[in-house]
Amino acid sequence: MDSRLKRVLLATALCSLAAVSARGDDEPESWQVIDPEVKPREIEPIAMDTEDFEVGPFLGILAIQDFDADFLYGLRAAWHFSEDFFFEASYGASQGDLTSYEKLSGGAPLFEDSERDYTFYGINFGWNALPGEAFVLDRRALKSDFFLIIGAGNTHFLDDNFFTVTVGAGYRLLINDWITWRLDVRDHIFDRDAFGENDTTNNFELSTGVTFFF
Repeated sequence: MDSRLKRVLLATALCSLAAVSARGDDEPESWQVIDPEVKPREIEPIAMDTEDFEVGPFLGILAIQDFDADFLYGLRAAWHFSEDFFFEASYGASQGDLTSYEKLSGGAPLFEDSERDYTFYGINFGWNALPGEAFVLDRRALKSDFFLIIGAGNTHFLDDNFFTVTVGAGYRLLINDWITWRLDVRDHIFDRDAFGENDTTNNFELSTGVTFFF
């Protein structure tokens, strides 16, 4: 009886040991760490535009002191040597209409038509003082700049040449990466002695135009 009990207990112990051993053999497979092969994504940087030169025509109105305001047209070219500053060359042409005296007196004109031709050119320094964005229909953001300019040049008017200082401000809106719309307000200041006195004149320009970057 004792030997039979010993055999039963021994058989039970062997079966338990075999089950534990089999379970131990299965555990490495069930707990195997999966190491997936991950390939890094190649991200291409966004291509930034490097156009530094801006050229375009403009149209507007020029109010010549002591003369009526008249149509103005011209051309501007700028070099943006940094994000905040630029140099600009400008050329414009207009014509001086009748003076206030000529209108009131009704007499003979004081100047010939050829003398009334008004042309100017100059070099200006510009500062993009307030860069920002303008939103179109709350969906698209367009880059914009409010800028200030100061410069000097020459004005040919009344058959004479005058050293001219120009100050002004403008607003530039980038429609895309190479086309912009501009609005400019400027004062062309020079001394003139057309009426027997040397007066400092302020000649105001309001103009708009489209420019192109390249």
